[in-house]
Amino acid sequence: MVSRSYSNLLDLASGDSPSFGGERKRFPRVATVPGLLSEVDDETCNSVGSEAPSSVSQERMIIVGNQLPLRAHRNEDNGEWCFSWDEDSLLLQLKDGLGEDVEVIYVGCLKEQVALNEQDDVAQTLLETFKCVPAFIPPELFTKFYHGFCKQHLWPLFHYMLPLSPDLGGRFDRSLWQAYVSVNKIFADKVMEVISPDDDYVWVHDYHLMVLPTFLRKRFNRVKLGFFLHSPFPSSEIYRTLPVRDEILRALLNSDLIGFHTFDYARHFLSCCGRMLGLSYQSKRGYIGLEYYGRTVSIKILPVGIHIGQLQSVLNLPETAAKVAELRDQFRGQTVMLGVDDMDIFKGISLKLLAMEQLLMQHPENRGEVVLVQIANPARGRGRDVQEVQSETYATVKRINNRFGRPGYDPVVLIDTPLQLYERIAYYVIAECCLVTAVRDGMNLIPYEYIICRQGNEKLDETLGLDPSAPKKSMLVVSEFIGCSPSLSGAIRVNPWNIDAVAEAMDSALIVSEAEKQLRHEKHYRYVSTHDVAYWARSFLQDLERACGDHLRRRCWGIGFGLGFRVIALDPNFRKLSVEHIVSAYRRTKNRAILLDYDGTLMPTGSLNTTPNIEAVGILNNLCQDPKNLVFLVSGKDRKILTEWFSCCKKLGLAAENGYFIRPNHDSDWETCVSLPDFDWKQIAEPVMKLYTETTDGSTIETKESALVWNYLYADPDFGFCQAKELLDHLESVLANEPVSVKSGQHVVEVKPQGVNKGLVAEHLLTTMRQKGKLPDFVLCIGDDRSDEDMFEVIMHAKTSPRLSPVAEVFACTVGQKPSKAKYYVEDRSEILRMLLALANASEQAAKTAPTPASCGGLIINRE
Repeated sequence: MVSRSYSNLLDLASGDSPSFGGERKRFPRVATVPGLLSEVDDETCNSVGSEAPSSVSQERMIIVGNQLPLRAHRNEDNGEWCFSWDEDSLLLQLKDGLGEDVEVIYVGCLKEQVALNEQDDVAQTLLETFKCVPAFIPPELFTKFYHGFCKQHLWPLFHYMLPLSPDLGGRFDRSLWQAYVSVNKIFADKVMEVISPDDDYVWVHDYHLMVLPTFLRKRFNRVKLGFFLHSPFPSSEIYRTLPVRDEILRALLNSDLIGFHTFDYARHFLSCCGRMLGLSYQSKRGYIGLEYYGRTVSIKILPVGIHIGQLQSVLNLPETAAKVAELRDQFRGQTVMLGVDDMDIFKGISLKLLAMEQLLMQHPENRGEVVLVQIANPARGRGRDVQEVQSETYATVKRINNRFGRPGYDPVVLIDTPLQLYERIAYYVIAECCLVTAVRDGMNLIPYEYIICRQGNEKLDETLGLDPSAPKKSMLVVSEFIGCSPSLSGAIRVNPWNIDAVAEAMDSALIVSEAEKQLRHEKHYRYVSTHDVAYWARSFLQDLERACGDHLRRRCWGIGFGLGFRVIALDPNFRKLSVEHIVSAYRRTKNRAILLDYDGTLMPTGSLNTTPNIEAVGILNNLCQDPKNLVFLVSGKDRKILTEWFSCCKKLGLAAENGYFIRPNHDSDWETCVSLPDFDWKQIAEPVMKLYTETTDGSTIETKESALVWNYLYADPDFGFCQAKELLDHLESVLANEPVSVKSGQHVVEVKPQGVNKGLVAEHLLTTMRQKGKLPDFVLCIGDDRSDEDMFEVIMHAKTSPRLSPVAEVFACTVGQKPSKAKYYVEDRSEILRMLLALANASEQAAKTAPTPASCGGLIINRE
């Protein structure tokens, strides 16, 4: 089967009819109405990808963003649309890092509204000329999507503004959320038109398209999908207020790689996944990964860079030198401090102006000498908050200039008209210090641009009367709440809310020595010039390739509806254990060993009532009645409580405290697998555990005969996890010379004798059967957590040893789809009980005799 490829669509657009092996290829999809797909093709419309190898040889990247990196305008002479690349677009700039051998396709909206009757022609033009696929969104829908959900709900919340009143973002509007989902679906349809699912990589950008991964993953289970968030990701305390929080988290987790600018943003996302979805993450050889239904979702932390070549080309323009000369004359004899911000509530313009006012008040010597040039770009959002920022900014500037200004000198120069790029760069060149004091911001590349522009060139040095061979210098004052702050170690970091501190930082930047300015500039320039936008894009693609490396060898299928959809991905050798398969093997065999975990397997994990129910006890009793079976129940519980619970199961073998105590049947005595001279180590470990219990609300200590267990299931997830790591280190240190091992498990830290694990029970069972001359030809082992892996390991190794029959059927089975040494899995406890019931029924049928009710009612089983 030939892959659905972009080159095919280009052939279609150009009117050529491609042929493959002399046979005409019918296109699986053609765009009919904007945003809709006509399902006119074959039976593979709902498949997870093509079975045959792809015909595409060149690597391709589909970049999906809210807006295409294009500028559009109508020709005044003939009224036709004219398009050109938007050189300022990050989506266009990142192409430099993908390499010449990577074909790039863009999917997104146009900034201009295109009439319905023109959309087909415009789409064809953009496809042929720019390799761009436009998503045409109806104006009313786009308003609800962008100005509604994106700007009223997501953007303020991600910048830590809660909708506490209608004035602060407004109440959650379900219709806006539905518009957001609808637009994401339209984007998904557009990606479908050009994607070759087995070959192409898809890179989705920013919070406008956070549920798009679900729609793409639903259509192509093995799609190679990356997502990068360009805004902050808030702490879990903020994010959890969003009514659709789970839907967005699960949608993002349908990506293979999720990128963030800073560790803080990634940490907040991981915390949300832990607190709201119960997911935990691991660091694997430097990579952070989340296990999600058998898939590993990688987390990448790398701040974006700038396109240095573009800035340098503008620095070389003659109009830039002319503007620099003009500004040199305008501010001759004065020190320029520069701010470049959007006119919105999070950029902190008013706080910066108040700091400037404070500087002039506390340091009168700066009056007439220091000028703050504030370039205010138009706000991207709209609403009353933007109007309030504008009003406050104009009023503050007017007050400062009236108070401290004089003829020929305004301490604050506010520029709120659009500037050309070369004009803005000219301000960078002449500014001695750049101030970025946003109260909350994503990456903010203004400091990076400033650093490159201060490096300048020979022509600009000549214009400013500088020695080209002299070291360059610059100063930065940046808010600690912006994404680029961690990368700029030479900047003066400030809390923008602290007006006095910002004013002092501005003064420090003015009086610092020339040598210090040079050192800071050199350090920043070295970082910015090596971590540009190409480096960022190249690094992201490399990590995406690594994250998708095992896609083709995994078995995948989708489950769930709507935004709850997710893909289960499993190793080809790891499959679901069907009842029919195991019952068939059970009936064929005569010497059976059955090992069953208790907590999480026969009883739900975390259940307050851990007492076994009548159904489970009855099934166990039935299995034990079959003379061909040897059944062992393995638990972390103590032997006293197990004896009480299963007193009616006379032939059931019990293993208490994870294998330390073993009893083959009710009439035998308890034995120990490991001999210990004493338990003096408990006197060392228990006080340490008590210390952590007192400081960790919700944690408890469970004292067993052979072990001590610290449980933090009901503690705060993050704090409990941190305390568990600390406790593990503490116990390993104080018990280094004791014959014990310290292990961490699912919400527990356990201290137990060395060598004690559930694998001992499996060893004991197989050895006992061999000594009795009954080599097992059927082995079933079921467990749900890390401690059960020891049992799986023993029975899997036994397959190649003389302890099992050469024709033995071995079923190592874990509960849930997750990495395991077991080769099979079942979904949950209910499936386990159904499977064990089927085995018990098979024994009854084989006996061909009516069952005799046990004293605990074990044989009376409701089969419904």
